Amino acid sequence: MAAVRPLIEALREVPEVRSAHGQRHPLGAMLGLACAAMLCGARTYEAIADWGRNYDSALMRALGFTHPKTPCAATLFLLFRRLDRAKLEAVLGAWAEQVLAATPAADGEQEGIAVDGKTLRGSRKQGAPGAHLLSAVSQRLGLTLGRVAVGDKTNEIPVAPTVLRGLLLEGRVVTMDALSTQRELAQAILDAGGDYVMVAKDNQPQLRADIATLFSSPPSPASGG
Repeated sequence: MAAVRPLIEALREVPEVRSAHGQRHPLGAMLGLACAAMLCGARTYEAIADWGRNYDSALMRALGFTHPKTPCAATLFLLFRRLDRAKLEAVLGAWAEQVLAATPAADGEQEGIAVDGKTLRGSRKQGAPGAHLLSAVSQRLGLTLGRVAVGDKTNEIPVAPTVLRGLLLEGRVVTMDALSTQRELAQAILDAGGDYVMVAKDNQPQLRADIATLFSSPPSPASGG
């Protein structure tokens, strides 16, 4: 497997949103703390802060902290509410693509990407009831390659092109549920060099009829010359 740079190095590329005055902790260190704590089960600002303050100080230094006392919950809250989420997602998506490229699929195995939407569990406790995200995930490695928020007054269809636009689709197969079975999305995937698997249900009678007709009438063998 090819070498992949550590995630902590990628996190240092996230643009700073705080003023230089009063900065106590490096941004990359705080993001690394949040990732490590959440991987260990922390799901709130308080839990992340407690994890950092109760864990080994050598790990905190490895994450980039220069002060013995790591951030409190309020500091984490103020940071994450100001972060440029689009740029953070771009950095994480680029890193995930590096991991995917470094661990290629076996010969003859196609690379699958699942596009699916989920409502964030626990988002109500964090002040964002019903927060909904549309994600593109590597089916082989389980890595999120891209993700965008779905607004309260819309659905996944208008934001799906945004997710696809930031992905490498050439030679890959994109799967999605029936809600995203849309002609424009299918064409965007083909234009990017990918293939797709979509679900056609009874609420799309003409599409289902066209598919049935196609498979009931196989093409004629090419005539010899």
